[in-house]
Amino acid sequence: MATGTFFLVVGPSGVGKDTLLDGARAALQDDPRFLFARRTITRPADAGGEDHEAVTPEEFARRKQAGAFLLTWSAHGLEYGLPAALLDAQKQGRHVVANGSRATIAELAGLVPKLNVIEINASPAVIAARLRARGREDEAQVAARVARTVPPVPDGIALVRVLNDADVPAGIAKLVAALSEPRA
Repeated sequence: MATGTFFLVVGPSGVGKDTLLDGARAALQDDPRFLFARRTITRPADAGGEDHEAVTPEEFARRKQAGAFLLTWSAHGLEYGLPAALLDAQKQGRHVVANGSRATIAELAGLVPKLNVIEINASPAVIAARLRARGREDEAQVAARVARTVPPVPDGIALVRVLNDADVPAGIAKLVAALSEPRA
């Protein structure tokens, strides 16, 4: 059985990752090749955004020490984790799709046999408007998120860029197309 591809979907807050991932999950729900990861986050379940497993910081630390996560990272005062079982699914031939952090790309590349990064982005004006609309950040936090820079994707990692400046169906179609054609 061929190994699947691990698709790490990254991009700054406000580009519509959750919306596009939800749409791609719905579009591909009948395709058994795809497994959409559910992250564990130290954020309350009712905080909005993605469907995640909410845990306390103490529970997160306990699980991390027990080896329950393939990958963990910290961002914006929260802890994030991807379950270790995702690697088993990939090795069994499934394409794993996970919402991740750009800061973890190099680390994940050393953990999984085949990684494709899908970077979702939008113009700064669109990002700022989306952040304001969701109402979780004040104006200073919106400005900081829009101005944030991150290092480029490391050399040798397959990268697909998806511009999400149009309507939601167009963005979903772009993401589904990227997921349907893994790169070497």
